[in-house]
Amino acid sequence: MIRINLLPHREEKRKARQKQFAILAGLTTVIALAVAGLLWTVFNQQIDNQKGRNKYLTDEIATLDKQIDEIKKIREETASLLAKKQVVESLQSNRSEPVYLLDQLLRQLPEGLYLKSIKQTGTKVNVTGYAQSNARVAALMRNVEASPYIESPNLVEIKATTVNTVRANEFNLDFSIKRAKTDDGKAGAKKAPSVAQGEAKK
Repeated sequence: MIRINLLPHREEKRKARQKQFAILAGLTTVIALAVAGLLWTVFNQQIDNQKGRNKYLTDEIATLDKQIDEIKKIREETASLLAKKQVVESLQSNRSEPVYLLDQLLRQLPEGLYLKSIKQTGTKVNVTGYAQSNARVAALMRNVEASPYIESPNLVEIKATTVNTVRANEFNLDFSIKRAKTDDGKAGAKKAPSVAQGEAKK
């Protein structure tokens, strides 16, 4: 005898497959959401870590900028102090220079020649005055050349004029001061012979 199954087995199989598909889809969705949540958490942690590193670097850069500004200020103060020190040393080394200069001008001044003004700028000196003749000015220039303390005479101008109804030659002359090198290599005033030495030589 042949048995025939009259139950709707195909519909049951179809329902079973649909149920399995729904379960698999649900599991897949859950797994996908879990993976997405895990990735989101990991990425957020990495972003937070990077933000922390960036903040640390920013703070360190700001600290370094402050230190650089302080170093610049210290260097500027050091340069200012060194400049002041050099000025003081220069003044100390050349404080007797005007005395030597006037002494040498008096020594090298020929008769018949009178000075009106003396102006010094560093080692450069400019003098103006009156001379009875051009020869007196030439004599002054030769004396400057022979001096151990002053050198390089340069006649800027000479012209005829009248002083107290007397005809004279007004001149303008430049020359330089010789500065000897000290042991540390810095220029210092070269001492002119003293008046006493000059009188002894005479």
